[in-house]
Amino acid sequence: MIDTKHSGVAKGAKVALVLLTAMNFVNYLDRYILPAVQEQVKGEFRLSDDQLGSLTTWFFFAYVLSSPITAWLGDRFPRKTVIVVAALAISAMNFFTANVHNYMSLNIRHSALGVGEACFGIFAPTLLADFYAEDKRNKVLTIFNVAIPVGAAMGYLVGGMIGHSHGWRMAFIASAVPGALIALLILMFMREPSRMEGKQAGALRDKASVLSLATNGAYLSSILGYAAVTFSLGGISWWMVSFLQRMNGFSQDKAGTVMGGITVVCGLGGTICGGVLAQWWSKSTGKALYLVPALSAALAVPPAMVCFFGPKSLTLPMLGIAVFLIFLGTGPVNAATLNAVPANLRATAMAGQLFTIHVLGDAFSPKLIGIISDHSNLRLGLGSTLIAMLVGAVIFFVGARFAPPLRDSLEVAAA
Repeated sequence: MIDTKHSGVAKGAKVALVLLTAMNFVNYLDRYILPAVQEQVKGEFRLSDDQLGSLTTWFFFAYVLSSPITAWLGDRFPRKTVIVVAALAISAMNFFTANVHNYMSLNIRHSALGVGEACFGIFAPTLLADFYAEDKRNKVLTIFNVAIPVGAAMGYLVGGMIGHSHGWRMAFIASAVPGALIALLILMFMREPSRMEGKQAGALRDKASVLSLATNGAYLSSILGYAAVTFSLGGISWWMVSFLQRMNGFSQDKAGTVMGGITVVCGLGGTICGGVLAQWWSKSTGKALYLVPALSAALAVPPAMVCFFGPKSLTLPMLGIAVFLIFLGTGPVNAATLNAVPANLRATAMAGQLFTIHVLGDAFSPKLIGIISDHSNLRLGLGSTLIAMLVGAVIFFVGARFAPPLRDSLEVAAA
């Protein structure tokens, strides 16, 4: 429920947006440190590319298994406390990395990290949806998702530079401090927003089961299209630093710096432009939240193809164009997911989204690329992900027909 009826913004919304975006930034920084240092990890533990890719599978295996439990809790209990506990647990796992000295311990560490990130990934967007009216969510979630390319870029930079000079473990330890500080700031300054209360909400929650989401065309289109794109993006982001080192002869710190720079400039630009485009387009049609991700996925394929298989002189410029285009859809697709479901099912819907995009997406794409790389080469492994990108574009285009009309902020309190 939105407290400020005419503005569509609840009390404490801006504070929540700043703190949750900052925490999202740290989470993605943590996630992309390993791709920046994985050549060091591979050398120390003498791993195959298949084993390197399996680290992500362990992470998302724990991520998706814990998401139904956290979703159930999020639709029934205050979410702020769980976010704080999860953020502190993520920081603890990064400190624990200092004591990782075998491959199995590294997998266990990644699994525990996945549980913590599942809590935040589900609750943060639903909290923001309760703070802001429906017609403002695309803009708000675009700001929230700006943290993805910026955090990923810093992960590449921190991982590459600190790993090169002080070892790969120190890069994880350095990332633990900001996460713990932001968790404490959330505890002290962020409030739990109002949402549907009372017997009516309880009745709606009991009746609105997972089966209702399974027949929601708008919701299914958003999460299945996002899953296909995530399959490609997850695989590419995991292996691109290694690609630059192996195929272009870059050093680890240079590869991390270049990948970080491209991700922050092009990824940030794509996220902002995609949000602005969807906001403008949404004035004339509710389908915009699906059409922008569709165009994003389809247009990214040609430059990515040239990046992987073209001459070395075109690798970086084509990578930049592909990253810009891929990130156009990140804000709109999350707004589409939340707008497709009633308020009492938002946490469950986000859990379903996270479960789907990771089980069908980036839980296995890094491993698949690793297997192809071991048996052929890394170019072919990365190129295989572009098929999934095209599939995602088709799903989003088809899903536009199910898009619900956007309601204004005066109506959202009744949602």
